Amino acid sequence: MSGAITCSAADLSALLGPNATAAANYICGQLGTVNNKFTDAAYAIDNTYLLFSAYLVFAMQLGFAMLCAGSVRAKNTMNIMLTNVLDAAAGGLFYYLFGYAFAFGESSDGFIGRHNFGLKNFPTLTSDYSFFLYQWAFAIAAAGITSGSIAERTKFVAYLIYSSFLTGFVYPVVSHWFWSPDGWASPFRSEDRLFGTGAIDFAGSGVVHMVGGIAGLWGALIEGPRIGRFPDGGHAIALRGHSASLVVLGTFLLWFGWYGFNPGSFTKILIPYNSGSNYGQWSGIGRTAVTTTLSGCTAALTTLFGKRLLSGHWNVTDVCNGLLGGFAAITAGCSVVDPWAAIVCGFVASLVLIGCNKLAELLKYDDPLEAAQLHGGCGAWGLIFVGLFAKEKYVNEVYGASPGRHYGLFMGGGGKLLGAQLVQIIVIVGWVSATMGTLFFMLKKLNLLRISNEDEMQGMDIARHGGFAYIYHDNDDESIRVSGSPIPRAPNPPAV
Repeated sequence: MSGAITCSAADLSALLGPNATAAANYICGQLGTVNNKFTDAAYAIDNTYLLFSAYLVFAMQLGFAMLCAGSVRAKNTMNIMLTNVLDAAAGGLFYYLFGYAFAFGESSDGFIGRHNFGLKNFPTLTSDYSFFLYQWAFAIAAAGITSGSIAERTKFVAYLIYSSFLTGFVYPVVSHWFWSPDGWASPFRSEDRLFGTGAIDFAGSGVVHMVGGIAGLWGALIEGPRIGRFPDGGHAIALRGHSASLVVLGTFLLWFGWYGFNPGSFTKILIPYNSGSNYGQWSGIGRTAVTTTLSGCTAALTTLFGKRLLSGHWNVTDVCNGLLGGFAAITAGCSVVDPWAAIVCGFVASLVLIGCNKLAELLKYDDPLEAAQLHGGCGAWGLIFVGLFAKEKYVNEVYGASPGRHYGLFMGGGGKLLGAQLVQIIVIVGWVSATMGTLFFMLKKLNLLRISNEDEMQGMDIARHGGFAYIYHDNDDESIRVSGSPIPRAPNPPAV
């Protein structure tokens, strides 16, 4: 704790006069006790703040589950809900056994951590259990992003394999590069930072969103589109999700959780920037919540009117995706930019998402939740945005003032930070492509990736999970037949 109380018995006894040594020792002892209490309170406040943030980020899993369920057809609801549970469960074990050590264990080469496997010799002087829980919630968020890209056509065993591999190895290596003090591109390095500054990705536009989005991109590319999405190589047919209500519910839950995702990434709240003033890390946390909000709101409104011009409709699902795209983009720079810059970030993020969706349609790429476009495309823009708009004052407050620390190009800081951000984009795309692309290709060769055409047409709930999630009528299935027979349907409820 900064500003600790100090006391010298020798100094006090000189002031108290002769025979005052005992009194001086007593007074100093009491002051020392008070100082320890303040120190304990500071640790407790910081850990409570981090735990609360971890709970918020974990609550985003419920948001992902609702968003995914509403975005798929009703016949696949139980399957996509189960995969979201699997992401959290498998991710918990593999991040505990391997992931945390790879991400935040000490390393000599800056590539991968080598200590604290299974939380051995934990907690440390710099990390407590609250920090592990918070980082685990981030890891499973990356896995949840990927599951949306390959929804409605993927074997359950493939989910289990990719989720374990992503949370236990692929994601932790990237987080070590940019978030660990030992990472080769980390802004927290004490020396030899990339381009003298390191890549700034405060809460994970690249580390979380790009990793999940690029992994989903390769999964969906290797699997191919869903049956009926691009019939006979022609124009795209919208295979709309069955519940806009669930999409909106999931979006609001994600919005709520993002206040743990971005502001929570400070990990500590009780740090004064100027001792004795009302300005400290708590002010940076509040500003981060504001920039997060403004970016998402701007992206939502831009998407609303942009899609209205393009399609002629006011589409709530598009607006929800635009909102999330704004959040994904601001995540990298939320702590180091002014609120007005967050509006710019959200506006451009919306255009990036719309453009990526148009490109995906032209290339006949099928992603039921637009996860690769949203998290991959908007996440990449978020990293570039930091290199343009990061403010010197905020960069020094968050990452520590040091000679040669660079900031945004448009803010007068030169182009070195932007160069570091571009390097981050390149290495994330390369690393995730080499690892997850190879994994999905191997799963396809081993016939472990995609379900049969019959099961896909029938619906994964009835084909793989023993029944429908609930009674429904899916109009998309009216004209579909499997082997000449109608698809089994849940019975109609009895008339009252």
